[in-house]
Amino acid sequence: MPVTELLLSHFRSHRRTALSFDGGPVAIHGPNGAGKTNILEAISLLSPGRGLRRAAAEDLSRRPEALGWKIAASVDGHEIETMAERAAARSVTIDGKTSTQATLGRIARILWLTPAMDRLWIEGAEGRRRFLDRMVLSFVPAHAEAALAYEKAMRERNRLLKDGVRDPAWYGALEAQMAEAGAEIDRNRSAALDRLAAAQANADTTFPAAELAILDGEDGAIPGGAEGLAGAFAAGRARDMAAGRTLVGPHRADLSAIYAAKGTRAAQCSTGEQKALLISLILANARALANDIGQPPILLLDEVAAHLDEDRRAALYNEIAALGAQAFMTGTGPELFEALGPRAQWLEVSEEAGHSRATFRSGT
Repeated sequence: MPVTELLLSHFRSHRRTALSFDGGPVAIHGPNGAGKTNILEAISLLSPGRGLRRAAAEDLSRRPEALGWKIAASVDGHEIETMAERAAARSVTIDGKTSTQATLGRIARILWLTPAMDRLWIEGAEGRRRFLDRMVLSFVPAHAEAALAYEKAMRERNRLLKDGVRDPAWYGALEAQMAEAGAEIDRNRSAALDRLAAAQANADTTFPAAELAILDGEDGAIPGGAEGLAGAFAAGRARDMAAGRTLVGPHRADLSAIYAAKGTRAAQCSTGEQKALLISLILANARALANDIGQPPILLLDEVAAHLDEDRRAALYNEIAALGAQAFMTGTGPELFEALGPRAQWLEVSEEAGHSRATFRSGT
């Protein structure tokens, strides 16, 4: 499912950038602020959601024109366009037909790692849930629909709670929807962790294995199954009304990781070890997907060389090459990707006259 053609029009710092790829790794280098990450962000928007920066559509438009933006790509034989005109919502077109973001997940499986995720294990649970659900989504594209259904029903329930509505009939209908979607979310998450565990167990890798578990929310155990969730929602109405929000459910879960070889919680590991664990999980996710669907996902690895020594960088590049994955990697200098050599396309990004310029170069 490689990206073979990519066009950015008035997207972030790119006035117009057209690129062709051969399906292999791409080493993107250039100074900070040149527009390297913007290329990765554009590719991330070929999957469901708000992309690797979680930016609103209006924030993606190039300044100062603010005319709106457009991304066009050829992916796995499909022509994809996603765009937003000024002050308009983002739209998606696939092979000339208006489509939904959820459909994108059935065409391109995309995983990413960004510098902001380096603090994943030591910050709040929300980021870890998002990381978990991105992995789940790669295995089960329909996970997006379950999450949207759950969130929509929960927003309506929270509105009732804030307004002090006490009619059980109103709550019963919404809680039934939340319970059904929530049970599906729980099943998808558990199945994804099983696949990741198997992929790590069978891997020939220099990166450390992580033991993953889904933890209950801070307000107590998350009941299993739709029936258990529905009962918990009903039993918690009084407490939820006092808080003005729903305090139990899959939206309160957390992801735990232990550095398996040391038996140490990820939060207590060094910065380098935490980075290595994240890379290990991305690679395990990619291996599991390759086994499931017969081809690896697209990898977006922003500033991936940070906190990795020369040997670890070489090991990472060898694993990506062995996977046969199309990996877009960014770094400030070409020396960071020296071990890739001719296995990669080399893309230099610079800033000229206030906009980004991307030029393919020969490898070092």
